[in-house]
Amino acid sequence: MNIPIVNHSKHPLPAYATPLSAGMDIRANLDSPLTLAPMQRCLVPTGLHIALPAGYEAQIRPRSGLALKRGVTVLNAPGTIDADYRGEIRVILVNLSDEPFVIEDGERIAQMVIARHEQAVWQPADELDDTERGTGGFGHTGID
Repeated sequence: MNIPIVNHSKHPLPAYATPLSAGMDIRANLDSPLTLAPMQRCLVPTGLHIALPAGYEAQIRPRSGLALKRGVTVLNAPGTIDADYRGEIRVILVNLSDEPFVIEDGERIAQMVIARHEQAVWQPADELDDTERGTGGFGHTGID
């Protein structure tokens, strides 16, 4: 799939790390390092603008290594970039650790997954069909 992209950053385009990767790492585009205090959140620019085809979204997800090793994650994971958005991709990061985290220019801060989606058309009904689960919700199937 070809997706038009404008790169206003000084960094390479997002790329897949391996042939079977689902996500592409995206990088911070900063004029100077940004310190994220414990429990602080911030909006990090990437310098990237994309034009997705109709029926697709870009999902912005945490990088597992950054989350595990540093406690830094994407706050609204997954963040959604709609097909009609043409603004800069920016990532909401939060520092869940007890130490400040410094984001450097060019640092890989998140990953982006391109995904197909459908738009629902609601069909009003008076009742729904029965299932084995029924109305069982949170914890319904047990904790094991």
